[in-house]
Parts: sequence; structure tokens; C-alpha cells
Amino acid sequence: MRLWSIHPKYLDSKGLVALWRESLLAQAVLSGQTKGYTKHPQLLRFKQHEQPLQAITTYLAYILQESKERGYRFDGTKVSDTRTQCKIKVSKGQVDYELEWLREKLKVRDLSFLETWKHIQQNEVHPLFEVVDGGIEAWEKMK
Repeated sequence: MRLWSIHPKYLDSKGLVALWRESLLAQAVLSGQTKGYTKHPQLLRFKQHEQPLQAITTYLAYILQESKERGYRFDGTKVSDTRTQCKIKVSKGQVDYELEWLREKLKVRDLSFLETWKHIQQNEVHPLFEVVDGGIEAWEKMK
């Protein structure tokens, strides 16, 4: 499971579809609808949020928004209407790590999509997150 901290616009089509599916799984875990993946490290920051279920549904809402902007047809009925305004902190080191990891994946999987990044002036995170100083997060499983 990979719940990216980076903005979903950086993901190619395969990456965005995978993020949608994995985020729906995370929603199922956080709402107690499945017994699998309950200890997955990627879920830790959502579990620690004061409103875990609202945090994951907010996360999903932005993925859904990105899918619509690309003309995809993700099923929005799978996402609850509950949202949160409370951000989750993510370290700059984590964001940098994720961007580099994705860059390496895209060099193999979709080089033309990676080329679109040249026009991006500043790295953006998923709107649920707020960047703070720091290295790679403790929950990250390094490759």
C-alpha cells in the first residue's frame, strides 16, 4: 500500500488508479470493514489524526478530483461526504523521498509523463498535508 504524500497530479495513469484503490482499502481499514492491513505503516499518520475516517475521505476526495480533471470515471459514491480541515504534517525529507522514488518508477513505466514535470515550478503535496522540516518519516519502509 502506498498512500502518497505528493500531489496526485504527479502520478501517471497507473499510479493514480493504484492510489485510488489503495486509498479505498485504507478507508475500509479505518472504518473497520476489513481485518487486513490494520497495522500497515502507511496508515499510521491517518490513525494518529484526530479524525482518521474524515482524513482518509478528504484524501480520497482530492484523488477523485484529480481523476475527474483527467477525464477518468472513478466511482465517487465510494467516498463518504465527511471531510476535515485539519492537515496532517509530513516532513520535507519524506516528500523529497517520494518524488525521487516516483521519478525512478516513471523512468521505466512512463517517461513521457515524467517529461510533463519539467513545467512544475514547485513540488506540491497532497492538499491534506502540510510540509514541515525533517527527514524521511519513521513509518516509511525504505527501498
